[in-house]
Amino acid sequence: MSSTLPQVNPALYDQQLANKAERLRQQFAQFQPPELEVFASPPSHYRLRTEFRIWHEGEDLFYVMFEVGEDPKKDRTLVRMDQYPVAGTAINRLMPLLLDSIRDQPLLRRKLFQVEFLTTLSNQVLITLIYHRPLDDAWETAARELQQQLGVMLIGRSRGQKRVLQQDFVLETLQVNGRSLTYKQVEGSFTQPNPWMGQKMLEWALDASRPTTDETPRDLVELYCGNGNFTLALAPNFRRVLGTEISRTSVAAAQYNITANNISNVRIERMAAEDFSVALDNPTSAEAIKFELQDYDFSTVLVDPPRAGLDAATLAQVQRFERILYISCNPDTLADNLNTLTRTHRVERFAFFDQFPYTHHAECGVYLVKEA
Repeated sequence: MSSTLPQVNPALYDQQLANKAERLRQQFAQFQPPELEVFASPPSHYRLRTEFRIWHEGEDLFYVMFEVGEDPKKDRTLVRMDQYPVAGTAINRLMPLLLDSIRDQPLLRRKLFQVEFLTTLSNQVLITLIYHRPLDDAWETAARELQQQLGVMLIGRSRGQKRVLQQDFVLETLQVNGRSLTYKQVEGSFTQPNPWMGQKMLEWALDASRPTTDETPRDLVELYCGNGNFTLALAPNFRRVLGTEISRTSVAAAQYNITANNISNVRIERMAAEDFSVALDNPTSAEAIKFELQDYDFSTVLVDPPRAGLDAATLAQVQRFERILYISCNPDTLADNLNTLTRTHRVERFAFFDQFPYTHHAECGVYLVKEA
């Protein structure tokens, strides 16, 4: 069975990158895109967010992951992880220190089930310890000592319980075309795991959507904008930007990020894509009035869907816009969606970001413009 866990080998990185890029060129040739823009990742220590199961053997414990076979529910092989070259250097440094500190502490070790690391380019570290038992004040006292000892931030979780010892987020700073953008990344919420590729994606999207010198900037809407990752970075290209998101946690983080970065032309609203579609169709609807859509002149829509891609209703919605920025984590569903989108739009830019080296996964960016 071939490994489902990344096998990090920097000597082989360039070749695996070239192989993935060639597969994408062949898969998307039918859409006649321009030359594929390829963005390489660091060949190791590129993932700043990761999680491990904890395996107990007597008085010992260690990190594990699972190799997954054809049947993910039945064919799973446990793999011990003393180091993990996929993960950032701060995570690898802390992995043994954390277990050494917990191993002889029954309050911290008992029924510890999973450990999650969330770190940043500036080496902020948030560690979540997940248990199969309730966490009491005695646990918190021991955990606070551990937090101080390791110089990290700790959270304890169990069913229906979340004990935050300091804060439940990190602040990441990304460099985008000479701008420093600060992002609040909340524990348990989605963030791009490879910030080097995250920066390249933002710079590419900013360049692709930049108005021409004789063009008056118009407005952008981003569906399911998360914590405002793209929304904030693209703001300089547009008169106004509207981000929509259904997660309360993500909306709150996005609002924080707008303030932290002193951005004045971005608005984040908690609404589903369906509600936005209703409001767009009917300017006098309650949704349109609530979100003040009459004040916008949208030229561009940005979508960054889950692996399933865009459904038929959302595809029809985004086809109404002159320009589409499509960020995809699944080339197969991207190709399927492009079968529909290229009936009305042409592909102007096509990019591959190697978010997940040594795996078959490929992150793509496509910029489409409506046919005249």
